[in-house]
Amino acid sequence: MFTPKYPPPDTAPTTPTTPQRSATTAPVPAAQTSPTPGTNRPTVQLTPSSALALAAGGGAVVLVVGTVLVSLLLAVAITGVSVAVVAVVLRLLVKDLHKH
Repeated sequence: MFTPKYPPPDTAPTTPTTPQRSATTAPVPAAQTSPTPGTNRPTVQLTPSSALALAAGGGAVVLVVGTVLVSLLLAVAITGVSVAVVAVVLRLLVKDLHKH
């Protein structure tokens, strides 16, 4: 029950089975065909509805990123104001303690 179950070993041959070349025939180099630039590239065609969807998606991304950045800036500003208020209160308390 607790003994591991191993899968059966592979039955594929371990030696490569490449055909042997004879010494009398010379290898023929493959013809190098390079496509001309721009002939086999897929083109992206935007229909009016896909362009509208792309613009709406980009606008949504801009709005989301803007909202996140504004909320982070607001959080930093609120934290700075609260630290300044605490500093003023502590200064007044320390000053009051030194007078008495």
